Amino acid sequence: MERVVPEAISLLQFLLPGFLAAWVFYAFTSYRKPSEFERIVQALIFTLLVKAGLTCVRGMLIFAGHRFTIGRWTSDVELLWSISIGFLLGILFSYLANTDHFHSLVRYLGITRETSFPSEWFGAFLKNVTYVVLQLKDERRIYGWPMNWPSTPNIGYFTLREASWLDGENQIPIKGVSSVLINSEDVRWVEFMEKTWEKNNVDESSKSTAADGQTSAPG
Repeated sequence: MERVVPEAISLLQFLLPGFLAAWVFYAFTSYRKPSEFERIVQALIFTLLVKAGLTCVRGMLIFAGHRFTIGRWTSDVELLWSISIGFLLGILFSYLANTDHFHSLVRYLGITRETSFPSEWFGAFLKNVTYVVLQLKDERRIYGWPMNWPSTPNIGYFTLREASWLDGENQIPIKGVSSVLINSEDVRWVEFMEKTWEKNNVDESSKSTAADGQTSAPG
């Protein structure tokens, strides 16, 4: 029993950077946490990457130490570097998962057709930043700007600002309300509107600029 405890502590210290990287990844992305076994496997993969990064850092510091004194490489220093690399790895993989940059490259190379997003639902909302119309199951339609939306369908709520009910072609604003929460279970489908509001804003800005120019023009 006396030998088991130190070995368990050493194992935890070995896996700690990998678990930290996995925790950061799931904290900063919309991916659902997998089973405990899959988490351990991911922690082992992250730990392997951390160890590879740690080897590179140690090699660079030893090389730099031949020219000027930095300090001694101790177990405490190694642990701090491992935790730092694990945290940075979690940030890096979160960035790649949320931006689809890496998968865009491998799609261009013909290696895969997948995206980095957790679902097509998530990718659609991330790529279509515009007003939406929610078609509810009771046949009502509500229009607004989505401030928040569920990462996966049927779990969570939509938060709509500037919300209006749609009755045919008529738009009925919901007055006196800053935002509306809609349960995703009540939504049958989502319509992403064309960005005509951007063109309207540009046209209004151009008209305003032209009007100001005419007003300030000398007579």
